Amino acid sequence: MEVGNEQGRAQGNGRSDTPAEKPRTSPCNSLKMFLVALSFAYFAKALSGSYMKSTITQLERRFDIPSYLIGVIDGSFEVGNLLVIAFVSYFGAKLHRPKIIAVGCVLMSIGTFIIALPHFIIGRYQYETSVRWVVNSTLNPSPCPVGSPSDLAQDRKLSHVPATACEGDSNLSMWIYVLLGNVLRGIGETPVQPLGISYIDDFASDENAALYVGCVQTISVIGPVFGYLLGSLCAKIYVDIGFVKMETITITPSDARWVGAWWLGYLIAGVITLLSAIPFWFLPRSLHIPGAQGSEKCTPEQTSFIKDPHSGKHKYPADQNTTFIEMAKDFIPSLRTLLGNPVYLIYLCVSIIQLNSLIGMVTYKPKYIEQHFRQSASKANFLMGVINIPAVALGMFSGGLLMKRLKLNIMGAARFAFGTSLIGYILSLFFFAMSCENAKVAGVTLPYISLDSISYDKHSVFSSCSCVGVAGNFTASTGQCPEKDDCDRMFPYFLALSVITSFIISLGGTPGYMFLIRCIKPQLKSLALGFHAMATRTLAGIPAPIYFGAIIDTTCLKWGQKRCGGLGACRIYNTTAYRIAYLGLTLSLRSISFIICIPGFILLSRQLRKEERNAVHGALANGGTELEALRKEEFVVSNSDQSQQTADRETRL
Repeated sequence: MEVGNEQGRAQGNGRSDTPAEKPRTSPCNSLKMFLVALSFAYFAKALSGSYMKSTITQLERRFDIPSYLIGVIDGSFEVGNLLVIAFVSYFGAKLHRPKIIAVGCVLMSIGTFIIALPHFIIGRYQYETSVRWVVNSTLNPSPCPVGSPSDLAQDRKLSHVPATACEGDSNLSMWIYVLLGNVLRGIGETPVQPLGISYIDDFASDENAALYVGCVQTISVIGPVFGYLLGSLCAKIYVDIGFVKMETITITPSDARWVGAWWLGYLIAGVITLLSAIPFWFLPRSLHIPGAQGSEKCTPEQTSFIKDPHSGKHKYPADQNTTFIEMAKDFIPSLRTLLGNPVYLIYLCVSIIQLNSLIGMVTYKPKYIEQHFRQSASKANFLMGVINIPAVALGMFSGGLLMKRLKLNIMGAARFAFGTSLIGYILSLFFFAMSCENAKVAGVTLPYISLDSISYDKHSVFSSCSCVGVAGNFTASTGQCPEKDDCDRMFPYFLALSVITSFIISLGGTPGYMFLIRCIKPQLKSLALGFHAMATRTLAGIPAPIYFGAIIDTTCLKWGQKRCGGLGACRIYNTTAYRIAYLGLTLSLRSISFIICIPGFILLSRQLRKEERNAVHGALANGGTELEALRKEEFVVSNSDQSQQTADRETRL
C-alpha cells in the first residue's frame, strides 16, 4: 500500500526519485543554437549580397559595361536560386534541414570566391586619358579644345580613330565569371531562408516564433551595414593595389574613371560565408516538443485557414521516414492546395510588385547618390551602411516586438504592414522636390568657349576640360569641379528623409512575413515559403535590376569608350531625367501594389467571418454530442446503480 502511494505521488508530480537519463542537449538549447547559427548565416549572405550591390559602379567601369548588363549580373543570383528552390523547399523540409543549410553555405562561399577570380587573370586596369584617343594631337596639344569651331570638329573626327595597339576584347568578357559565381551563390543561398524559418516556426512556441523570426530578420539587415562599409573601404583602395606604383595613378576616388579594389571584399565575404556553415553540421535533424505544445501549435488565426482536421499529424514531416517517391507523389497535390488559397495568391502578387520596387531602388540607390548628389562611390556606400541600413534593422526588430506586444492576429498583421507601407509611400513623394542641377562639364552640359551649342551626341569625345581657370590660364584637372551649390545643402535633407521612410516601411516587414506563415497549413510552410521566394525571385529579383538599369541608361549624357571602340560605361547622367526615371518607376510600382491590396482585404475578411461561423457551428455540434454522451453515461450509471441495489437486496435476502 505504501509503495502504491509513492508511485502515485511520483506520477502526480511528474517526477521520480530514481535518476533518469537526460539528453545531452535540451531542445531549448538546440533551438537557441540553431537560432544563432541561422542568424550568422543570414548575416553572411546579406553581407555578400549588399557588397555586390555596392560594387556595381566599380564593375561597370572595370569591365566597361552599361547598367542594364550590371542588372543581368545582379539578377543572376536569383536565377541560381530559382533553379533549385522549389525542390529544396519541399524535399528539404522532409530531410535533415540543418545539414542542407550547411551545404548551401559552402556553395555560397565557393561562388563568392569565383566572383573575385577575374581580377587575378585579367590585365591591369587602364583608364581613359584625353591623349590616348587622339592619333595626331599636333593640331591641338592643349588638353582643352581652343580655336575655331572647325578646329574642334577636326579634333572630334580624329578622336574617333581607335588606337593602333588595340588590345583584345577577351579580357573584357571576364564579367562572365562574375555572373557564373553569382549564379552559384544563389544556388547555395536557396535552403537558408525557407528551411531555416520553417525550422524555427516548427519548434518554437507561438509567443516566441514572431520574436525569433524578427531577430533573424534583424540580423539579416545588419549584414548589409557591414557589406556597404566593406564596399566603402574597398572603393577607396585602387583596384590594382600592390601591382602598380600608386605614384603613377593620376586619378582620385572622386573621378568617374576610378575603380576600387572590388575583388578584395569578395574574398573577405567568401571566408565569412564558409565559417557560417560549420555550426549546422552539429545540429539535430528535429527537436522533440511535448505533446501539449504540439497540439496547441495551431493558433486560432491559423486554423481558420486549415481545412484538414487531421493536419496535426503532419506537423513535423521531418520525423517521418518517407521515401523520395512518396514525397514526389505528394508534391503536386500540396502545390495545388497551396495555390488554391486566394489570400496567399494575392499576398504573392503584392509581394512581387513591391519587391520589384524595392530591389530596383536598393540596387541603384548608391549610384543615384553618386550621380545626383555628386558623391564618391566610397561615400555613397558608407552612408548606406551607417545611416540607411541601421534604420531598416531597427524597423524590422521593432515590428516583430510590436507584433508580440500587441498580439496581432492575421488581420491585424495585414493592416499593420499595409499602413506602414502607405505612410512610407506618402513620405517618399517628397524626394521629387529634392532636385539638383546637372554637373558642369564642358562640351556636355556647358558649351566650350568658342562653341555656342552643347553636344549631347553620344559619339563625341570631350577632353579633360573641367575647372579651367580665367582667360590665359588653360590648366585643367581631372574629376568633377569641387564647387559648392544648392545640391550640397539639399543632400542632408535627402538623407534624413531616407532614414525616416526606411524605418517606417521596415516596421511592417516582420508582421507581413508572419502573415505569410500563418495563412497556410502547417505542413505547407516550407513549400509556401519556397514558392513565394521562387516567384518573387523570378518576377522581381531577376527582371527588376535589368529594366531599372536599362531605363537609367537612357538618361546618360556621356558614354565612355572601350579600348577597341564601342560604348563602355556611362560617365555623366542627365540629373533631372535620372531622378524622374528612378523615383517615378519606384513609386509607380508601389501604387499598383496598393490597388491589389483592396480585394485582398475583402477576401481575408470574408474568409475570417466564414471560419468564425464554422467554428460556432462546430462548437454547438460538439456541445450537442457531448450532452448526448453525458446523457448516455448517466443512463448507464443509473442502470448500474439499480443493478447494484438489486444485487444488494438479493444478498441481504
